[in-house]
Amino acid sequence: MRGPFGQPSCYGIVYILPHQTQSEEMVAVSLQEFLPTPKFGDYKEFFKDFFTLERRDDGVLLAHAHTRGGSIQLSVQNHRALGQFLKIAGADPENELLILTGTGPDWMMGSDPAGFELEENDLEYWAYEYAYKDGRINVSALVNDLEIPTIGLINGDGYHSEVLLMCDLTLMASDARIYDCHYGISSVPGDGIHNAFQELLGVKRAAYALLTGEAIDAETALRYGMVNEVLPAEDLVSRAYTIADHIMRQPRTIRRLTTQIIRRPWKKRIVEDLDGGFGIQMFGHLTKRQAVHSDEHISGAGNYVREGRKTPFD
Repeated sequence: MRGPFGQPSCYGIVYILPHQTQSEEMVAVSLQEFLPTPKFGDYKEFFKDFFTLERRDDGVLLAHAHTRGGSIQLSVQNHRALGQFLKIAGADPENELLILTGTGPDWMMGSDPAGFELEENDLEYWAYEYAYKDGRINVSALVNDLEIPTIGLINGDGYHSEVLLMCDLTLMASDARIYDCHYGISSVPGDGIHNAFQELLGVKRAAYALLTGEAIDAETALRYGMVNEVLPAEDLVSRAYTIADHIMRQPRTIRRLTTQIIRRPWKKRIVEDLDGGFGIQMFGHLTKRQAVHSDEHISGAGNYVREGRKTPFD
């Protein structure tokens, strides 16, 4: 920090009036210190049950989401952990780019068998505390709290692909398929997936995907403009690092400000549609008075994707 006449100061602002000598300077010391920012070693350990984290010396952070070392099985616990991770990663000034992906053969195809007992035991409390509140934080944190470039890697089949589709860049495994399971489990698709599909697919294609559960393969996703590149799953991370190397060539401020430009459409989209969509979804859950996130519901609804079919009725 420098004073109005350019003098360096470690703790506050140094003021030297024109008639003062250096020995007569008046030092104004701040009454408060900065609070410490998150440290990578601390939150790497803190999130180890949800994310495997690696960070290069230049600040490129790779996060593999997982459930006990394998593909994600959705639960209220990892649903909440996502937003917590994104906020903490965004608050660490040493992070300069995020690569986010899954683990194992799938992105997310099932749910934790006991991961939604809270929904079954107290639907109303779950609907606000774990769905409406946490879900809105997840999407908003990705777009607003991370002021660094993001690259999402769709490593395999799955629903809730919005967290990867809404990254600045998205790469997709050549054998992966993405779909939305909400309508198929008797849930309104209003928790962020509608934002991603309507923004990237347009009104008609998004309506078809949300109503039918269309399984969108990688080449179709590329043709529709949902993803930027398609390549074998085993090459996703190395390709992401290559792109990261290119992005990191520019100065820190340029990188971070560029993200603010390219995210403007997402910021507008979630301001206009996220809260309302989530509210409609929760209204549907509460009026139906039935929990729908059991593994039986979710895994059963995705059987047609595993079988290689485009929709559950074809």
